[in-house]
Amino acid sequence: MANPDFPMQKADLQPINVSAVFAGFETPQYPRRITPRMIHLRNGDTYSVAAIRRQYADRVGDALHIHFVLKTTDNRFLDIVYDSKKLIWFLVVELLDGLPD
Repeated sequence: MANPDFPMQKADLQPINVSAVFAGFETPQYPRRITPRMIHLRNGDTYSVAAIRRQYADRVGDALHIHFVLKTTDNRFLDIVYDSKKLIWFLVVELLDGLPD
């Protein structure tokens, strides 16, 4: 039985394309420096970002990995990461049971 505090996950590390806003200054519409707007998978699937639920950064060697946990407009929950050294985005995991409130 699944633990209700930790959603079921499906590991799916893969490169993705992301349409994002890289802001030079904060605005009400874009309060973050980086704001993902659309996720484009290699298989042709596209997801619009409805909300950014969490954002955090990890130092990996001399690169900064910026994670975004997103809710899409079709109620998927994705953890994506931007690698500041390689300048590439990855899908880390899809949370199958959503996020605990």
